[in-house]
Amino acid sequence: MPDISCGDTRVDMGDFDRAGPAEAASMIAPCCASLRWIDQLVQGRPHAALDAIATASDAAIEQLSWPDVEQALAAHPRIGDRVPGAERESVWSRQEQSAAAATAVSTEQALLAGNVEYEQRFAHVFLICATGKSAEEVLDALTGRLGNEPEAERAVVRDELAQIVRLRLAKTFR
Repeated sequence: MPDISCGDTRVDMGDFDRAGPAEAASMIAPCCASLRWIDQLVQGRPHAALDAIATASDAAIEQLSWPDVEQALAAHPRIGDRVPGAERESVWSRQEQSAAAATAVSTEQALLAGNVEYEQRFAHVFLICATGKSAEEVLDALTGRLGNEPEAERAVVRDELAQIVRLRLAKTFR
């Protein structure tokens, strides 16, 4: 079994499909912290290919209860926070936010203030698939989403989570 602790070695899908339940769960846990999502993907094996597990992931995320989504959100740092640590999820968070990290102080301050306002309004962290987005683009999305009704925002969050998880699955498997 390859060491995937730092995200620098992708796993063969066949290894995941043949692994015991606990080992398989540990392979995908950094992709999404929802225990129900992990269980559904582990129980749904074999997946055989990245496309298949990505499709299964999308379906699982769509079926998660809101508390399950909140469990996944709890593992995501605020946009703009500097995430310490060498484990895969921390490394991935830094990579995903790298474009948004290089920004003017005023934009950084606006992101921090926007995060606080968002969390007060929706009672969870602002989640966006930040890969490839500038800080200004993230701030624009945050500002726009503050006007969403809670149910509409939950749908957006679920879609953003699915996008992030797809990217992380692609970093996990070959």
